[in-house]
Amino acid sequence: MKKRVWLLSTFAALAAVALFVTGSEAQPGTVKQIVPGVWFREGDLKNLGHCNNIIIEMKDYLIVVDANFPSGARLAMEAAKKVSSKPVKYVFDTHHHGDHAYGNSLWTAAGATTLAYKGVAEEMKRYEPARWQAASKDRKDVGELNQSTVEPPKQTFDKSPFVLEDQGGRRVEFHFFGWAHTRGDGFVYLPKEKIVCTGDAVVNGPYNYTADANVGNWPNVVRAARKLQVTHVLPGHGAPGGPEVLDGQMQFMVELHKAVGAAVKQGKKLTDVIGSDSKAVFGNSVPASTSITLPDGVKNWVGDFLPAQVKDTYEEISQKKPHGDLPH
Repeated sequence: MKKRVWLLSTFAALAAVALFVTGSEAQPGTVKQIVPGVWFREGDLKNLGHCNNIIIEMKDYLIVVDANFPSGARLAMEAAKKVSSKPVKYVFDTHHHGDHAYGNSLWTAAGATTLAYKGVAEEMKRYEPARWQAASKDRKDVGELNQSTVEPPKQTFDKSPFVLEDQGGRRVEFHFFGWAHTRGDGFVYLPKEKIVCTGDAVVNGPYNYTADANVGNWPNVVRAARKLQVTHVLPGHGAPGGPEVLDGQMQFMVELHKAVGAAVKQGKKLTDVIGSDSKAVFGNSVPASTSITLPDGVKNWVGDFLPAQVKDTYEEISQKKPHGDLPH
């Protein structure tokens, strides 16, 4: 298996206990209240490989969005205890990747029920235990659990939306809009608060990982999420924002597919659009250069992963299959 999966990389030791901030843009390791009863914890992706977590307060319990890596799960647990004395009842895996789901067993051991769209469990059957075993060698927090593979979500749903609501008046909807980043991409929507938690189907920055993706369908998924009434967008990576984050993510995928599709139509080979050189990104070797350029309007989403994104998109278009259906 190609070791280009950045989410299985080696990262630094456990981060310090989170600081709590309010006001402007969150930073890695900080927790920000978005609205009363909803907090956003920005994970330290660069140093620890962590995703973001969202903590949602219900009348008698908490919901946490994403289990994170084991070390990230521990930090999210600490954050939840600091913002509320209520127990965590549900932890929602937005998708199957290690930085969003490998902490599952820690949460269930603490008494929570892990929850996901059925596609998450199906993706785990498709890619595990190989990725878990690779991560066990590369990451201390995974290896020290002494598990043979990831613990799948304890509860899944197949009809969207799945809804949790209580007498406290908060309604939480769990949606599946289709295959974008992975086959199991889940969104969490709070209609009263107009908040959407997107996992990695929408990120705020150059963090899109496309190896398991359906690049061509990705804009359709974000377009469906865009139909929700949204004021706050809480992404899987990067800082929180507003609807412009959804728009930017959607447009990035449109422009990526358009540019690579034009190159394929012109008869260019893969070697014509990406160079033979490589570089280390999050500890893994990825293509280092590409001749493809994208408009300035999506520059927030353009970064070191662009050559790999171009490669995946080229393979998807030329082989007429979602990249996640191709061997990798």
